[in-house]
Amino acid sequence: MDHDPPLRELDFGFFGPDSATWRVWTHPTALLGFQRAVVLENFDPFLAAAVADQADGIFTDPRGLLDRTLGYFLTVAVGDSRTALTVSEALLGAHASITGVEPITGRRYHADNPDSQLWVHVTGWHSVLKCYEMYGPGPLSRSDEAQYWADCAVAAELQTCHVEDVPHNRAEARAYFDAMRPRLCSSERAHRAMHYLLRTPLGAAGPIFWGASHLAAPATVATLPRWMRAVGGFDQPDVVSAAARPAMRAVIAALTVPQVADNLLSLLAPDTAALLREHRSAGTPTTQEITTPGAARVALARRGVGPAPKQGVGPAPKQGAGAAPKRGSGPASQSAPSSL
Repeated sequence: MDHDPPLRELDFGFFGPDSATWRVWTHPTALLGFQRAVVLENFDPFLAAAVADQADGIFTDPRGLLDRTLGYFLTVAVGDSRTALTVSEALLGAHASITGVEPITGRRYHADNPDSQLWVHVTGWHSVLKCYEMYGPGPLSRSDEAQYWADCAVAAELQTCHVEDVPHNRAEARAYFDAMRPRLCSSERAHRAMHYLLRTPLGAAGPIFWGASHLAAPATVATLPRWMRAVGGFDQPDVVSAAARPAMRAVIAALTVPQVADNLLSLLAPDTAALLREHRSAGTPTTQEITTPGAARVALARRGVGPAPKQGVGPAPKQGAGAAPKRGSGPASQSAPSSL
């Protein structure tokens, strides 16, 4: 999936090369994190209905769903401001017409509903971080983790989420999941979707994707709290979780070799693989700046090379937004992995 214009031509986007966001979202654990995320999305009954009602949805192309969704999040994480805003506008346009009736409550759903989009956003950012902690390099430093959650809120400005509702730290993320728990459920359709994505049938996406999803599933389930496993109907014995953790760490260690990761990812998620290759080979952008979505919209509109500024979407750009201070790696102190 080569971009025209290139992935990172104008600037360093919203986070930059020194950010924890770049490290976490480009690590091999992101693929496992996204298996986790797309499964958890279906705990929201309105999202589960939207997924089930789409004729070209997960049951037609589960590999494509994972590839496109991970590709979107990765583009927002490492693309320049123009590319990130462009893919965001395309996604918002695609979601605008997706509506229907959620069968459990009888209420109408909209794919761009702010609450549902917040669930997608937070489960995505949290799941990728969770798998990075459990199967990759481990917990971020305290300062890097604080910046990661701040970046999560920045990325939410590209969606219909109310930015003030986005968790800005680990404690707020836990509080968000606690508040969401009474609203989550697993209907017959949600149960089918979650299990389909967790262990994709052989005929749905080919033997390689089938094998990868089944091998990854125990490690993905091991990252979930027990109540989620029970509600989703995919709990597993503790001994399976205990065995899955070192096995997955060994797989991830092998995938830190770029060529090995590229070969496997090209089979599982070819567009995302192409995106990562473009990320690794990208040169220095025209302007070595880190910007914000609000400031980027204004700047690009003035130059006539990007989406026009939107009123009421995300917070207003900060005074003097443009070049952002360079981010360091933070102190060496480590924070404990989340229990969620």
